[in-house]
Amino acid sequence: MRTLVIGSGGREHALINALAHDPAIDELHAAPGNAGIARQATCHPEAGPIDNAVAMVTLAEEIQAELVVIGPEAPLVSGVSDALREAGFAVFGPSAAAARLEGSKAFAKQIMKDAGVATATADELNPGVSDAEIEEILDRYGPIWVVKDDGLAGGKGVVVTPERTAARAHVDAVLAAGNPVLLETFLDGPEVSLFCLVDGETVVPLLPAQDHKRAYDHDEGPNTGGMGAYTPLDWLPEGATQTLVDDLVAPVAREMVRRGTPYSGLLYLGAAWGAKGPAVVEFNARFGDPETQPILSLLKTPLGEVLHATATGRLSEIGPLDWADEYAVTVVVAAKNYPISPVKGGEITGEGLDDPAVVLHAGTSRDAEGRLIASGGRVLNIMGRGKTLVQACEEVYRNVDKLQLEGSFTRSDIARKAVEGEIRIPE
Repeated sequence: MRTLVIGSGGREHALINALAHDPAIDELHAAPGNAGIARQATCHPEAGPIDNAVAMVTLAEEIQAELVVIGPEAPLVSGVSDALREAGFAVFGPSAAAARLEGSKAFAKQIMKDAGVATATADELNPGVSDAEIEEILDRYGPIWVVKDDGLAGGKGVVVTPERTAARAHVDAVLAAGNPVLLETFLDGPEVSLFCLVDGETVVPLLPAQDHKRAYDHDEGPNTGGMGAYTPLDWLPEGATQTLVDDLVAPVAREMVRRGTPYSGLLYLGAAWGAKGPAVVEFNARFGDPETQPILSLLKTPLGEVLHATATGRLSEIGPLDWADEYAVTVVVAAKNYPISPVKGGEITGEGLDDPAVVLHAGTSRDAEGRLIASGGRVLNIMGRGKTLVQACEEVYRNVDKLQLEGSFTRSDIARKAVEGEIRIPE
């Protein structure tokens, strides 16, 4: 099965790596891809912008793709999946109408309300709102303010702060850019990422994972696209995955069908598990990054079969997914000054760079001399697996120590709270 993966990050390298191990996949292509992906697939950096529907349809036609997998959110929200489907391709990724679950947080809130799903209460502010109205709405929130850009922000459009002045500053910045902004109540409890394959009302969950969004150790610094993740989560109560599906995901899938915009693809649930049970923090319309990396490293079921079944409306025919009985951790190597103004162009050296079981590439490319260089803020995803979470953490940080990129940094505490038994669901 000739397969095209659209995207260039660590998530896409994880998808490519899993598909490369599927015997049903005989040809892999990526647009545009990266230096690591290029070792496992034919890359097409010349194809054009990935959110350009005409360019992506043209490429799919040229390579005669039998499955197209859309990685990032931007092409989904811009309607690339719709154009590919209209051209006759099997596409893993929701329609633009369904992808509004990520593209508009206000829309997602309305869907959750209609579906009866637990989530934070929220107020929406639109450009042109007066200072008095902003201050009045800020008065309703706190002592921790949650401020979200209503549109796409690459995982970095959220500010969670106990400082009212910081909350107001983010409100002003989003409104100044011409975008709506949401203020939400803060949800207590540890956060869980649950990826679900969705085909209409059929929902098949993957392993739950936990991401680490803040840039620095001890959850300090600005929000990022993610600095590391691990799976599975031993601290979740028994039956937690099914609870998340039944209470939060399946009702939304049914509501989308009821509205005439059925969901097809990967629906990412970000939930907080508080004293009253789980509630939705956010929905995303695609595989999350960096949780995809450890999750797919443990998947034993051929990925291509699963994605193709979802894309062609046959997900209900797929049996239970098979998983390795291990733990997996990924640690992100970030460029100097990420996420504010990452320094690009530095040479990357060390061991494991050509082994996707050890290193998945995110923001990498080759310079004119063939050297591997950093071309993004999150540069590499370092992998570790083990029979215990402790062993997986030890392995991943051994692998981190084998790599060099001047000025780069990692978090040294990925999964540490879980290892030390510090994660508790509030009573």
